[in-house]
Amino acid sequence: MPFHRPIPESKTRPKEPGGLKMYAEAEKLLHIAFVLPSAVLIGWGAGAWADSRFHQHWIAIFGIAFGSVSGLFYVIRQAIVAENKSILEDAAQDGTAKEEPTSKP
Repeated sequence: MPFHRPIPESKTRPKEPGGLKMYAEAEKLLHIAFVLPSAVLIGWGAGAWADSRFHQHWIAIFGIAFGSVSGLFYVIRQAIVAENKSILEDAAQDGTAKEEPTSKP
């Protein structure tokens, strides 16, 4: 009976992020930091314009509130996407990742 050695588990070495990938990730985080104040300013500007156009004084407040909510919605959505991506990357490095189907039904 021949002697068979067990096949060693192949563990892939974690890939070090390249220079451009690190800048792209930093840009995404900076994008999140600028979206919320920008959304509030755009909402305020649109509300102030509508105030002057329709002679109502509550529309600017509504614009600020709408800009705040839409900015927070975007920030939360991006945070969820980043968390899911991080979980998938960690699972891929650990070797516990599930294969994704290549074809969609």
